[in-house]
Amino acid sequence: MFALTMEGEKQMQVSGPAAGLRTSSEIAHQLCPTQQRQTADASRGCPQPPTTSYLSACCHGGAKMAVLAYSLGKREINQYFCIKNAKILSLAAVILLTVFHTVSRYYGGGDTCEWLLSSGRFLGENVWQPYGCMMHRYKSIEAKTCLAEKRVAFIGDSRIRQLFYSYIQIIDPTQRENGRKHENIPFEDRSSSVNVDFLWFAEVNNSLKERLMSWTEDPSVKPDVVIIGAATWSIKLRSGSSEALQQYRANLTAISLPLEQLAEDGEVYWVLQDPVHEEVLSDNRKMITNEQLELYNEAALGTLNSNKKNAKARVRFLGASRQAAMETIAQSADGLHLPENTRNVGAMILMNAVCNKVLRPIDGSCCQSLPAPNLLQKLTGCVFLGSALVFLVLHALGHNRHWKSRPTPPDVESGEEKKPATAAPPLSHKAPFQAVCKMGIIMAYFYLCDRADIFMKEQKFYTHSTFFIPLIYIFVLGIFYSENSKETKLLNREQTDEWKGWMQLVILIYHISGASAFIPVYMHVRVLVAAYLFQTGYGHFSFFWLKGDFGLYRVCQVLFRLNFLVIVLCLVMDRPYQFYYFVPLVTFWFVIIYATMAMWPQILQKKANGSGMWHIGILVKLLGLLLFICFFAYSQGLFENIFSVWPVSKLFELNGSIHEWWFRWKLDRFAIIHGMLFSFVYLVLQKCQVLSEGKGEPLFSTRISNILLIISVVSFMTYSIWASSCKNKTECNEMHPYISGLQILAFILIRNIPGYARSLYSSFFAWFGKISLELFICQYHIWLAADTKGILVLIPGNPSLNIILSTFIFVCVAHEISLITNDLAQVAIPKDGGALLKRLLAAGVLTLALLLMSKSAEGNHGEGH
Repeated sequence: MFALTMEGEKQMQVSGPAAGLRTSSEIAHQLCPTQQRQTADASRGCPQPPTTSYLSACCHGGAKMAVLAYSLGKREINQYFCIKNAKILSLAAVILLTVFHTVSRYYGGGDTCEWLLSSGRFLGENVWQPYGCMMHRYKSIEAKTCLAEKRVAFIGDSRIRQLFYSYIQIIDPTQRENGRKHENIPFEDRSSSVNVDFLWFAEVNNSLKERLMSWTEDPSVKPDVVIIGAATWSIKLRSGSSEALQQYRANLTAISLPLEQLAEDGEVYWVLQDPVHEEVLSDNRKMITNEQLELYNEAALGTLNSNKKNAKARVRFLGASRQAAMETIAQSADGLHLPENTRNVGAMILMNAVCNKVLRPIDGSCCQSLPAPNLLQKLTGCVFLGSALVFLVLHALGHNRHWKSRPTPPDVESGEEKKPATAAPPLSHKAPFQAVCKMGIIMAYFYLCDRADIFMKEQKFYTHSTFFIPLIYIFVLGIFYSENSKETKLLNREQTDEWKGWMQLVILIYHISGASAFIPVYMHVRVLVAAYLFQTGYGHFSFFWLKGDFGLYRVCQVLFRLNFLVIVLCLVMDRPYQFYYFVPLVTFWFVIIYATMAMWPQILQKKANGSGMWHIGILVKLLGLLLFICFFAYSQGLFENIFSVWPVSKLFELNGSIHEWWFRWKLDRFAIIHGMLFSFVYLVLQKCQVLSEGKGEPLFSTRISNILLIISVVSFMTYSIWASSCKNKTECNEMHPYISGLQILAFILIRNIPGYARSLYSSFFAWFGKISLELFICQYHIWLAADTKGILVLIPGNPSLNIILSTFIFVCVAHEISLITNDLAQVAIPKDGGALLKRLLAAGVLTLALLLMSKSAEGNHGEGH
């Protein structure tokens, strides 16, 4: 996958800086002419021994050979593994994986409830990961909401009593074991009318049967959920005899019918027997062996659910807590009762089994059926199918003209444009339909990954190694793919691409590893997000200041490229616009930058060159923008009132509130103006020829450069120490807007002051930087899962291979979407002003219709509840 970064390597080998870059073969020919001759002789079957001239020519400098091996290695990788071949491989992998998972679900059992109840593994000491699905960690208010006005009954021995206490502690964390033994224990939460009872039945016998039968005969006292299990007393009282096992099996047969009757209208869970730690069992429990417990479990599995005709009335078996106990039973104090963390696992599994289908938490995919597509999703699917049909018809009619090359998309985040060397030929008639058809296929993959019940999902679990080891790995790769820059100006195009690339990779690792739980990492990533917005301010200010292009075409191009993917995902994945928070944030700030620069008087560099007073004018504009930001930052009520007005609220609300938008906006509110101010100062200094931006030259004089470098390094170290000492995220976030700009400036100075640093860049990071927006958005559903709460599992049972394969597909998809967006932007945003206005009007009417449909759907949904 990482060799994909070298797309366009052939161009790099032909063109380069002023000195020019040569191909690896040319370098080899110059370094080792003798070796070239020997290779030719060897190819004719005449190998020659090394000569003295060869040794002196090729071996007098080990560094030259290292450069040769380095260049040849990269060239060999890039020759056989280009992005086109990678996309073909990823498509084949998606098809094979989809077929595999569909077949395995159909024939091998795809019930996520069975996965939850039957198996899993520990992530760390206390985090339990069910097989193939995500388990939500329920809090008190959620448990009360789910179980309101319900009755839950725990039936069994002391082990079930332990499970009962762990269960009610989820509902009411203040509950503790009170030492009551061998008796019934009631629990009631009056605020939610939840009743949870423990009933002491140490054995499966006639008394237990009579209690179960009484519930089937009187529905008014029947519990909604029954958790039942017992065996250790039968083994203990009868010394593990075979007769006791036979009697146990017979008693299970007697209670199986009433249990199945209770399961018809409720839920019944049989708790399989957990293992014991035989070495520490007391003498009167020595007969309770793991071998005996296995026989009793087999009896329960073979006897219950004997009525195969009624599939609905089935007793579910809780075996996952038994699997967890196998890893932790050595921690048991008496060898019989489980340690607290294992009991909590069993209780949380039961809570998920009962409540996930009721509350439908995003990060609780176990035991949760997915909703059917809504009207907007169906209409979107029809658009994609219609485009595919039109494309096939046009193809059949012979419209086969294609464009020869796809121009590089402009960098919409920073505002920079990279114009192709030659004008791109116009698209064919079927090209837009082909692009939409491709987008439809990609969106189908998105839907399968995160809205259909085909692929698996698992929860995140943070450890330092899961974050820092991949981080070291990607930076080693970044250094391996270092190249000479075509220009050595401060923050040149290659450098900004590199900057966005490594930041995006760090953010991706941060998300998939769950590193937000570690505050120092969280605070450093907050600076990276601010740096993205800094680049937005820097790039768009530079564009408007230098070119003065405030035309509608330019604005629409930027807005389309920023928002196309997100809008499609909102329709396909049924998510609000604010859910993909970075795009609304960047879009909002682009509009603000545009308004600031376009409003009267329009101040451009050409005008400022004529009179220095215009420089003061642009600073006044920036001051006005700063006051605007401060005004809203300290007027939360006014901010919420403005953004809560329909239809604006539809863009900025999340779960019926604009709190998330307020948080995101306020957190990096100064980053944009920092970027604009930096751009202004830099361009003025550049115009005044204060900076030395030649190849190999330090940006300032040696003394000033050294002082600035020392200050920047100290700033970095001070920030890291401060971030490591943060007590909580709230306090750190309060300081973040005021100090993040200093860290961004420190990085820019360290990266640009030394001339040799400006002369190099990482083509690996730069490649990812060109698709950073697509990478950020696509990760939500086809790399992560459950709307970023979990991890997509394409290869179950092998986390490392799963990450490699899902990342490979994810990167290929992001790259293709960037090209599709660029193709459709050429069609959707015409340069002709009249045609553009008509399309904007049509787009406005369509958007209004979608908003009204969404509002109507929400109203109907509310009435249904």
